[in-house]
Amino acid sequence: MPHAPRIMIGEVTPDVSSAMDALHEAAFAAADAAGVEPELLQLVKIRASQINGCSLSLGRHVRDARATGQSEQRIRDTRAWRNSKVLTRREQAALSLTEAITLVFAGQVPDTVYAEAARVFDETQLAALIWAATVINARNRIAVATRLEGSGAPPAAAAS
Repeated sequence: MPHAPRIMIGEVTPDVSSAMDALHEAAFAAADAAGVEPELLQLVKIRASQINGCSLSLGRHVRDARATGQSEQRIRDTRAWRNSKVLTRREQAALSLTEAITLVFAGQVPDTVYAEAARVFDETQLAALIWAATVINARNRIAVATRLEGSGAPPAAAAS
């Protein structure tokens, strides 16, 4: 069943949309400057988009990950990162933190999750990772709320 049209948020509030774009650029530039691996950031984007049910973003991030040389196994393992044999401890810590930030309503960011991330990332990297996960979540929520083309997957299906 087709969805009813929704607001073209970027056209209605271009200043806010531009500010969001600038925040996105700043967050990922900070991650790059801090030495957070681009491949790891792709996994973060994929995991947040899976949980949020944002198929538009998920498709884009999977394509970008493939283009940067990520294997299909590594991409698939973002759903089951706890049991992955191909993701590093650092990547698993980043995915754990991303999951906690994305699902913050389910119990905040547990001290154990934060402590593990703080063990494998220096302070600048950790700050950049928190910003990156927060920004991708914001973008997912805007895409899902406004039903940008391809963003309408139900969250329950995406988080499985």
